[in-house]
Amino acid sequence: MQNKPVALVTGANQGIGLQIAKDLVTHGFTVLVGSRNLERGEAAASEVGSDARALQLDVTDQASITAAAKRIRNELGRLDVLVNNAAISNTRLRTNESVEEYSKSTRPSNVSLDEMRAVWETNVFGVLAVTQAMLPLLREAPAARIVNVSSGVGSLTRSSDPAYPWRSIFGPVYPASKTALNAITLAMAIELESTGIKVNAACPGFTKTNLNNYAGTQTVEEGAREPVRLALLGPDGPTGTFSNSAGPLPW
Repeated sequence: MQNKPVALVTGANQGIGLQIAKDLVTHGFTVLVGSRNLERGEAAASEVGSDARALQLDVTDQASITAAAKRIRNELGRLDVLVNNAAISNTRLRTNESVEEYSKSTRPSNVSLDEMRAVWETNVFGVLAVTQAMLPLLREAPAARIVNVSSGVGSLTRSSDPAYPWRSIFGPVYPASKTALNAITLAMAIELESTGIKVNAACPGFTKTNLNNYAGTQTVEEGAREPVRLALLGPDGPTGTFSNSAGPLPW
């Protein structure tokens, strides 16, 4: 087992995940760059630096998840931080289609259940599947941290407020998947509270990434800030929280 702490970031071959990997390397971690496509993961790992390794990991494929956990165990012998970053917002958003236009086709009255299932498979079930597979390693770490990358649009409290600017896009696909992710985050935190493993949800903010056709207003450096902060929490840090870089968010 190596002495340097190890972090796994899912969906780390691009966007916020890639920036999280870069930031964690600067904090002394060996970072596993999780990527569905190994070649893209290897390219990203080379960009991160010598303390990064590509790891083939499709969060919707149990065989891939199991193989990734086995490789971490055999090659590194430890896992200290898990950042569940991999997510999709849709399966069919056209290049010139806005988030608002897409949301109109995914109302509860007209949403494709196949579309909803596909997004939830990655954003909800994938997070739980990866966490379950990595928990044996995390339980052995001296101060393990789990960070689930969520979104402010998943906040039921915010979307219940008529004044909330993103209220109109709340729907069963991406926003509700993040609501469900928040619920799973809290359930994880409650179960693991006595172990010292801290589990928190981070909202990166509206960041310019492939997830939103690069319509975001923040840089990836800004988007990575809160997930990285939560990954580095000390022993007195919180668990079972939802926050962005400005502070706590309502569930």
